[in-house]
Amino acid sequence: MQAKAVARYVRMSPRKVRLVVDLIRGKSVEEADVLLRYLNKRAARPVRKVLKSAVANAVNNHNLLEDALYVKAAYVDEGPALKRILPRARGRADIIKKRTSHITIIVEERNGQ
Repeated sequence: MQAKAVARYVRMSPRKVRLVVDLIRGKSVEEADVLLRYLNKRAARPVRKVLKSAVANAVNNHNLLEDALYVKAAYVDEGPALKRILPRARGRADIIKKRTSHITIIVEERNGQ
């Protein structure tokens, strides 16, 4: 049995969030939480929030043991980009893409514990 949590439209570049998500994949929930709490990256806060939500879903909806949970899968998909215009010289304009992310974390109970 596994539980999942998703945060959509997080105003952060997927590339930067993936750096954080790659660190917690496969680790126990307790170890991942400690890692995210002290990680010096801006993306660690929303990822930790999604992790806590996935753990709460597992405990409350599926009656899984919190101590036996681990991060089975964690991935970041690209959301829609907000397009903004930056004026440049000689009447030109550059487009700035403010990217968004969809963060998904799946936790599962580890067998043999």
